Amino acid sequence: MVSYKELGFVNTKEMFKDAMEKGYAVPAYNFNNMEQLQAIITACTLTQSPVILQVSKGARKYANQTLLRWMAQGAVELMKEIAKENNLKEIPIALHLDHGDSFELCKSCIEMGFSSVMIDGSHLPYEENVEITARVVEYAHKYDVSVEGELGVLAGIEEDVQAEKSIYTNPDDVEDFVKRTGVDSLAIAIGTSHGAYKFKVKPGEQPPPLRFDILEEIEKRIPGFPIVLHGASSVLQEYVEMINKYGGDLGGAVGVPEDQLRRAARSAVCKINIDSDGRLAMTAKVREILWTQPKEFDPRKYLGPAREELIKMYMRKNKEVLGSANRV
Repeated sequence: MVSYKELGFVNTKEMFKDAMEKGYAVPAYNFNNMEQLQAIITACTLTQSPVILQVSKGARKYANQTLLRWMAQGAVELMKEIAKENNLKEIPIALHLDHGDSFELCKSCIEMGFSSVMIDGSHLPYEENVEITARVVEYAHKYDVSVEGELGVLAGIEEDVQAEKSIYTNPDDVEDFVKRTGVDSLAIAIGTSHGAYKFKVKPGEQPPPLRFDILEEIEKRIPGFPIVLHGASSVLQEYVEMINKYGGDLGGAVGVPEDQLRRAARSAVCKINIDSDGRLAMTAKVREILWTQPKEFDPRKYLGPAREELIKMYMRKNKEVLGSANRV
């Protein structure tokens, strides 16, 4: 058993409390490799933003759970180094399991030093979702680890998570669910979607607006309770165009408009998950370099610029979309 406190992480309770009081959302960025992790830590330290490092089941399998744990611990030390060099404050970092699909996976992550876990029982019948979520909460809270649950289903595909259509969160369920499970935050479905193909729209059309009416009703039912948005990448068109220009094929990839995310961040939504935008930015830069410099074979020469592009993108998200910059 490794305590997240020994590794330098914090749970999400104070993060969410501050975000709700001040009207911003904490960025929850997914990572799979070193360059993504470096970019997240650099961008959030330089913008003085708290951050949640998210690891999916697929990322844990890809990178190896032991290596990932040491990478995350190294990220804390990198943050301290960047803060010292730039005369900045150290930032709070949480290490979070994204879309845990079993009690055993959540338990394993807690024992490996995660400070927060999500148990996603949203695909189960309601009572089974309550049961598995409450079981994870009971175990996690013994070690002061935060737990995120989910009600409603997001459409789209992202690693092991997929659904053909959205099922909006029913506000009538949230009070009972939160009370019976003891979760610390709740992911809801109000129209966001997983992956780069979030909505089927014709060229020039805007995606359907998020269901802020559902969000507002949920806020009334569980006032002051931390709400989470999954599938909230904007699928930035500059990267889609770059990928397509340099040999890719991402026709019709659209995401959640950033003005809607800004609005959500001023509400009870205090955690916004962003994964696809990071993948797109990184892939776009790698494609550009390999296409324009066909003789290049040194990974540092294409992964380095991809990392710089990620830093730029994450910094802008913190400042202009989530409102999390200068909150430390």
